[in-house]
Amino acid sequence: MSRIDTLIAQMTLAEKLGQLTMTASGYAVTGPVIAGDSTQSIIDGSLGNLLNMVGPGPSHEMQRLAVEQSRLGIPLLIGLDIIHGHRTLFPIPLAEAGLFDDALWERTAREAAREGAADGLAMTFAPMLDVSRDPRWGRTAEGPGEDPWLNTRIARAKVRGFQGGDLSSAESLAACAKHFVAYSPVNAGRDYAEVDISERTLREVHLPGFAASIEAGVATLMPSFTDLNGVPMTAHVPLLRDWLRGEMGFDGVIVSDYHAIAELMNHGVAANLVDAAVLALKAGVDVDMMSDAYRKGLPVALEQGRVTMAEIDACVRRVLRLKERLGLFDDPYRRGATPEPASVVAERHALAREIAGKSIVLLKNEHDALPLPPTAKKLCVIGPLADAHTEMKGPWWGAGEHEPAVSVLAGLRAALPRAEIRHADGVAIDGDDASGIEAAVALCDGADAVVLCLGERATMSGEAASRATPALPGRQQALADAATTRARALGIPVVAVLFSGRPLVVPRLAEQADALLAAWFLGCEAGHAVADVLTGRISPSGRTPMSWPRAVGQVPIFFGQRPSGRPMNPADYFTSKYHDVENTPLYPFGHGLGYGRFAYDELQVEPQRLGESDTLEVRVALRNVGARAAEETVFLFVRDKVAQVTRPLLELKGYAKLSLQPGEAGTVTLELPATELRYLGPDLQPLYEAGEVEILVGASAELGGLLRQTIELIWDVGDARGVAERAGFEPAEGC
Repeated sequence: MSRIDTLIAQMTLAEKLGQLTMTASGYAVTGPVIAGDSTQSIIDGSLGNLLNMVGPGPSHEMQRLAVEQSRLGIPLLIGLDIIHGHRTLFPIPLAEAGLFDDALWERTAREAAREGAADGLAMTFAPMLDVSRDPRWGRTAEGPGEDPWLNTRIARAKVRGFQGGDLSSAESLAACAKHFVAYSPVNAGRDYAEVDISERTLREVHLPGFAASIEAGVATLMPSFTDLNGVPMTAHVPLLRDWLRGEMGFDGVIVSDYHAIAELMNHGVAANLVDAAVLALKAGVDVDMMSDAYRKGLPVALEQGRVTMAEIDACVRRVLRLKERLGLFDDPYRRGATPEPASVVAERHALAREIAGKSIVLLKNEHDALPLPPTAKKLCVIGPLADAHTEMKGPWWGAGEHEPAVSVLAGLRAALPRAEIRHADGVAIDGDDASGIEAAVALCDGADAVVLCLGERATMSGEAASRATPALPGRQQALADAATTRARALGIPVVAVLFSGRPLVVPRLAEQADALLAAWFLGCEAGHAVADVLTGRISPSGRTPMSWPRAVGQVPIFFGQRPSGRPMNPADYFTSKYHDVENTPLYPFGHGLGYGRFAYDELQVEPQRLGESDTLEVRVALRNVGARAAEETVFLFVRDKVAQVTRPLLELKGYAKLSLQPGEAGTVTLELPATELRYLGPDLQPLYEAGEVEILVGASAELGGLLRQTIELIWDVGDARGVAERAGFEPAEGC
C-alpha cells in the first residue's frame, strides 16, 4: 500500500475530517492563537490545515505538534494570501497586468513564493483570475482587468511562478486559482451580490483563465462566495464536479472561501450546517475554510446516509496527495529552514522598484510636461496621497503590513536632493474639510511644477470595497480645481498622479492636468518608482488593462463589445448611443504613453489564406520619432465580421514590446496559430469557420488608430471534405 492508502486505512472519522478543515491562526505573546480551536486539535488530529500563520518559528512550532505529537504524524498545510508579494510588496495585480510581460508576471510570483516559503508557508491563495469590466467592484484591484485572453496568459505565468518546476522545493508554494467562477460580474458592482450571466459569457469570458491555470498545473482552486444564475458556487455540481473535475480533469484540491460553506444557509439552499456540508461535499469541495461545517455536519450526514465514507475518503486523498507533492511528509520544516540573506532581500526590493516603474501608465502628457526638466529646482507637491506611505501598499498587504514603504514625497526628495520641495496635503483622502486648500495652493507660487497626488485610500479597493461612484473621494476635486487654476495663472505645468485600485471616473481632472499618471498602488517602492518616471530616469511603459469610463453610466465598459444591429452613427438618431456622453472610454484598453513617440509603418500579414493547421505571421515596422528612448507595446487584435454568432468588435490575440532609441527603427513580429481563431459556435463548441477575418495592430484598442488587413480562413482539405460529406455533396478540388 502507498503511504496515503495506509494513512487513510488507519484514520478515524475525526482525523479524516481534520484533514478537510482549515482554520485561521495567528501568534500572540502567549503563543499560537487558533480561531475557535486550540493547539490540542492539532495534536488530536482534528485540524489539519492553517491559514495566516506567518514566520518560520511559529509555523515550525505548529508542525512539530502535528508531526511529533499527533497519532499519525500528518503534517499541516499552512497558507496565506500572497496577492502581490509577501513582505516585499509589488504593484497590485491590476497594475501588474499593465506590464503585458509574461516573464515579469512569472518573476514577481517566483520572488513572492521564495519569500513566503522562507516564512514557513506552503500555499498561497492566488492568483485571482476574475475578469472585471466594472470598476465599481472593489476586487478589480486583485485581478487581470477586462480581457479573458490576457487573463489566460497571466494565469499560466503566475502558476509557473508560484509553483516553480518542483512543487516540493523549499522555494515553491501551491498556487490557488480563484474565485471560480464569474465572481466579478456581481449585480451593480456590489461585492458578494448575485451573478446572472449567459452561458456564452461564462464560457467565453470567465472560464478560460481557469482552464489555463489547470493546464499550467495549478495545485488548488477556490470557488467564489457568489451564486451563479441562482446556484451558489460552493455547491455548484455542474461546474465544480462536472466541468472542473470531469471535463478539465482537475484532480487537485478545492478549498472553500472563508466561511463560504456555512453561508449556503444565507443563500437559502441549506437549512442547517448539515445540509451545507452535504451540498459542498457532493459538489467536490475538499477543504472547509472557517465554517466548521465538515467536522460538525458530516458525521450527522454520514449517519443519515446522505454521504458515504468513500466520498469523504476521496477528499482526504486529494489533501494528503497535495501535502505529499509539497514534500511535507519528507521534510515538514524545509520551508523556512534557512533565513534569506540580506542581499536577496535587497535584490527583491530593486525588482519591486523596477516593476513599479514599469506599471505606471502615462495617460496624458500635453506640451511634454513630463519628464520634469533638469532645470526644475522648486516643486510643489500637494494632495493627500503625497506623503501617504501606508496607502502605497494597496488593499491587501499580507505579511507586509508593518514593512516600510516609500511615499511619493520621500521618493522625490531622494531623487532631487538639491531641489526645494514644498508639501501640503490640502485635504484628507475623504471627508468634507476644505480648509487646507488655500494654504496648499499658495505653495504653487514660485514653483517650477505642481505635482498633485490624488486618489483612493488603499482600503477603498479590495474585498467588500465596492464604490457606487468610483471618482475622486472627499474634496480632492476641489483641491485639483484650485491648484490647476492657480498653476495656469502662473504658467506652470500640473502633473496629476492618481492612486487607485481601479480605473477612476475623472474626466474633469483629465482635462485640467497637463500630465496624468495612473499609479495604481505600487507597493513598497512606490515613491521611488513615481520619482523615476517624473524625473525621466525611466520612460513610462505601462498600459492600462481596463477601459477608463467617462461616466459611471457607461459601466460595464470594455473593448470586446459586440456591434449590435444599430451601431453608433452620429448621423442617425436611432442608433446605440448616449445623449450626454460619448460611447467611447476616456482612455481605451491598452492606452499608455511614453517619453518617445512611435510611428507605425505598413502592416504585413502572411499567409493571406490560412488553414486550421497553419500559423499566421504578423509584422509591423516602427520608428521612434520622439526625442527620447522609449518602449512601445504593440497589440494584435482580430475581428470576425461574419460568423454564425455575433463576434466582438475586437478580440485580443497577442502583444509584443519593442524598445527604440530616438530615430531608431525596428520590427515587431507576432505569430498567431489559426486555432486561436476558433470561436464558440451556436452550440457553444469550438468552431473553425472559413471566411474573412480582419487582423488589426496598434498601440491600444482604439479602433481608429489600428492598422488592418483582411485574411481568408480556409478549411484544410480533410476538414472541407468532412464538412461537404456531412452536407451531402462532394467538395471541389483544392479546398
